[in-house]
Amino acid sequence: MTSETASSIPVLRSRRRAQWPVPAALILLSLIPVIAGAARLSELTGGAAVTPQNVRFFASPIPVVTHIVSVTVYCLLGAFQFVPSLRRGRRRWHRIAGRILVPAGLLAAFSGLWMSMFYALPAGDGEALFVLRLIFGSAMAASIILGFLAVRRRDFVRHSAWMTRAYAIALGAGTQAVVFLSWMLAVGPADEATRAVLMGASWVINLAVAESVIHRRSTSQPSASR
Repeated sequence: MTSETASSIPVLRSRRRAQWPVPAALILLSLIPVIAGAARLSELTGGAAVTPQNVRFFASPIPVVTHIVSVTVYCLLGAFQFVPSLRRGRRRWHRIAGRILVPAGLLAAFSGLWMSMFYALPAGDGEALFVLRLIFGSAMAASIILGFLAVRRRDFVRHSAWMTRAYAIALGAGTQAVVFLSWMLAVGPADEATRAVLMGASWVINLAVAESVIHRRSTSQPSASR
């Protein structure tokens, strides 16, 4: 090993470590809905008491189970797509992960839309939040489809942009938990209108971050190839 090679090893290690804070933060944020989903699955399979808050899930469990499983796979696996060395250096891994993420993301979006339209509205939700869920659920599904069509055309820049937007929407539940907790600690419980505003703001925050990431990528990699 030459002295030049030896001196480059710490630099390479430093670059690899620098890739992980963002995916780690995304996984941490994903754990909020993942843990909540696991608790809901345990409730459904463990014979918990039926209450006004969960009766809709016991009456029709398939959509909520589908949503929980697909969102868990999508959020946790999707975080690794933000590791540059996996996205660019190991393209086979990226493609295999993408073949899992596209159907998982569509299942998450469409099952969420189904629940919004056919489950009874829980206490504290209203028409405004119902409309927001339809808008952002549809936007997530559309983004995944547009991202898939873009990669089929080998338009990797638009593929990356649309998939980033879809992931940002999917991660809304994690941001919503943080926003709601902050609001409750600072102000107190939210009423129906405030709940809708906070939920919508959380999705907007995620999309704003996504657009910032997309812009940064476009300026650093102007070409249409990876």
